[in-house]
Amino acid sequence: MPKRRPASVPGEAKILEFIRNSPSKVGKREIARAFGVKGSGKIGLKAILKSLERDGKLAREKSRVREVNSMPMSGAVEIEGIDDDGELFGRLIEWDEAIDGPAKPLLIEPARRQPAPGPGDRVFCRIEPFVSGRYRHRGRIVSAIAAHAKKPLGIFRRNPDGRGGRVIEIDKKARHEIAIPPAEENGAQDGDLVEVSVDRGRRIGLPTGRVIRRRGNFGDQCNISLIAILNHAIPYEFPRAVLTESEGLKPFKTTGRADLRKVPFVTIDPEDARDHDDAVWAEPDEKGGIAISVAIADVAAYVHPRTALDREARIRGNSVYFPDRVVPMLPERISNDLCSLVEGKDRPVIVCHMHFDADGHKTKHRFERGVMRSAAKLSYQEAQAAIDGRTNAKTAELLDPVLKPLWEAYGILMKGRRRREPLELDLPERKLVLDAHGLIERVVSPERLDAHKLIEEFMIQANVSAAETLNTKNATLLYRVHEPPSREKALGLNVFLKTIDLALPLGQALKPKHFNHLLRQVKDKDYAQLVNEVVLRSQAQAVYAPDQPQHFGLSLKLYAHFTSPIRRYADLVVHRALIRWLDLGSDGLTDEERGRIRETGELVSDAERRAMAAERETVDRLIRQPFGDEDGCGISGPHRWSRECGALHQTQ
Repeated sequence: MPKRRPASVPGEAKILEFIRNSPSKVGKREIARAFGVKGSGKIGLKAILKSLERDGKLAREKSRVREVNSMPMSGAVEIEGIDDDGELFGRLIEWDEAIDGPAKPLLIEPARRQPAPGPGDRVFCRIEPFVSGRYRHRGRIVSAIAAHAKKPLGIFRRNPDGRGGRVIEIDKKARHEIAIPPAEENGAQDGDLVEVSVDRGRRIGLPTGRVIRRRGNFGDQCNISLIAILNHAIPYEFPRAVLTESEGLKPFKTTGRADLRKVPFVTIDPEDARDHDDAVWAEPDEKGGIAISVAIADVAAYVHPRTALDREARIRGNSVYFPDRVVPMLPERISNDLCSLVEGKDRPVIVCHMHFDADGHKTKHRFERGVMRSAAKLSYQEAQAAIDGRTNAKTAELLDPVLKPLWEAYGILMKGRRRREPLELDLPERKLVLDAHGLIERVVSPERLDAHKLIEEFMIQANVSAAETLNTKNATLLYRVHEPPSREKALGLNVFLKTIDLALPLGQALKPKHFNHLLRQVKDKDYAQLVNEVVLRSQAQAVYAPDQPQHFGLSLKLYAHFTSPIRRYADLVVHRALIRWLDLGSDGLTDEERGRIRETGELVSDAERRAMAAERETVDRLIRQPFGDEDGCGISGPHRWSRECGALHQTQ
């Protein structure tokens, strides 16, 4: 006979009705409060919510839940056009069609006293039920993500009579071609890649527009990354106000900073790195332990809240890296000059000092603002060669006092890593080597060196220390959140694994070690890479959020990104939080920023997905084009290796 539910616990129908009709975000705490569930009743409520999730009736969003096949409470929306009634409509950018079916249209309500967005613009909306004609939900615009940044991009085809033409959009989700009337071609030739301004007032027939910019021939390989930039609405030109602010910045003052210029910090980066935002140093102690210092560029000293620089960085969210170019989050005046830890130059930093015992247990850590002077700029290959006995004029002097202690520290940290056993996927990185003309020459898979792993592990520990410090202060910050795989994805993975006589232990809470056990079993098999890719696809997508701080892939309870403020806005937020709660200056996190911290997390998470999709699309197009795939639209491995956290993040 089934157990009776405590009287205070509502039934499934009542819970679903409450979630469906709630005007705000709902989690277990809000449900318990609404129905007066207390004490042991909360255990029963948790079981019901898990059952609803397992049955596919609820979907989890961080600490909140929503009814499957229903809209989330907020999200990034792309404006698609104007309907027959002259109303704006759009669709959520992040929508899991496998679970919730085709993305539903939203009626868009523009924000007051702000210019109305148009087709291709991206906005962040609060979403609420609203029944009107074809719409069941309305999106109230909170802020622009890339306002007026995305213009339809496509191939111009001239009409047979030579007068006007049509533009076939690159975006395969586009529903119509765009008619270009005579005299609106702006000199475009047949086959040109063009940007178009669409006439928003037209309601019947094909949308019409005019060519506003020619981008050269569609087949030109040099245009491929530009296609991704424009197609994903990535802001790539800094507004004049931003450049003016950056050029007007004055060098930092050393007053109030710890003087670390005599500490032989070194930067270890890719050979072609243009900015250097982290430097490392280590020194063994008498008991077999190690002291480690990770110095990170103090971007907060230059980029302040309520400035044009800060607003633009928040919109961009992160730098975007293509084989032939970089779209930076911050102007070069900051990223490549004032904040780059250039060899032999004084630079402001926030330093994480850590100590580990001989077994790799962290015993203490602290943060301070300082000034450092890099002793050397090294590449991964250069540092590794020195450790392997192949020194050059620069590394010969650094080998004993600097590099050997760093490798000793790496050995100690690896003991701790093996103990916690993070997810260890083996998926080789694809790197495109370009020739002198910027055209693809070959595709290589760079060797993973201990030098890479050393820096990754140092960065992980500094990130953990930042999260732990702010967590103990009950501070507002953005955690880097990576949740365990959903039950649906774990079940799907198990279906695949059974075809090769393997299985996950679904009767217990999944941990990274369970996936690692599978990967070790197939390590030398012909299908090892396939299994690694399928395991990757089963993982949840990492996001930035002010709650749920666990990182499943790294097997860590607390994790935040602290180590790359030059190229990730989330890291800058963490820097400001440290400054505020550790009383390290007057330029810390403001009350205004605290109030919109969740929104910031959603914005930068969306920007990260946008960047990774554009990067992946560019690499795939470049690889396929030389082999006869003219449109270069094929998509392969959905992953990128993150240098800081050593974890693969799913992008689909």
